[in-house]
Amino acid sequence: MNMKFPKVRKFTELFGAICGGVLISLPAISQAVAQESTPKINPCPKIFYEEPHNNQVVVPPGCPPNALTQRQAAQGVVHVPATPSQDQTKLGVGGETPEPGVRLPRPASGDQTQQPIPEGGSTNEPPQTPIATIALANGKVTIRFVNDTAANIIYQVIGDTAPRSLEGKSDVILQDLKAPVTVTFQRPDGGQLIVTPQPSSEPGSLEVKFNEATDAAQGRSALRIERNGSVFLN
Repeated sequence: MNMKFPKVRKFTELFGAICGGVLISLPAISQAVAQESTPKINPCPKIFYEEPHNNQVVVPPGCPPNALTQRQAAQGVVHVPATPSQDQTKLGVGGETPEPGVRLPRPASGDQTQQPIPEGGSTNEPPQTPIATIALANGKVTIRFVNDTAANIIYQVIGDTAPRSLEGKSDVILQDLKAPVTVTFQRPDGGQLIVTPQPSSEPGSLEVKFNEATDAAQGRSALRIERNGSVFLN
């Protein structure tokens, strides 16, 4: 009876040591698994390349261009780098590493010094002449949109606002927009717009009037104000 007790005691001590080692190692294992499973934040989410965002939202700088970004880059409204950043190449569109043989979208233009150019033009043509020039107020501008048409207009300040609606025969004021600023606009019914920017008497203010266009060649869909106050239409 007395000889069996030491054996039981040794077995209990050995079993306790094994269990203690397992419990100590569990937090380290859990932490390692959590670190491996934590996804990297992708600055170019897949939603930018799915409809309707593919044709309605300009992607952030450094992301592979979607359909809208490529169109505006071709018009000189936005600038697209010649090559994606290292992070974009690693993560790819949607945050996944690109599979072998899968290529990321290429920019519309490889010219990193591209200037705004007329619609239908090429990079060999002289830079587009500003349609107006305003004196900015501390690098900011206030824009008043006046819709003189009877139709609704959908406009968006790229990087600042979501698409918004401006009813016919109404106006809206957008204050303290930091230059450079790009605004896109369109009629939901597919009609064309004549866009007339007019500098206001107040510093850093611009009034933009919308009228119906009967000729498709007169239609405009974007306005850009550079840091020097130059105003371009596309």
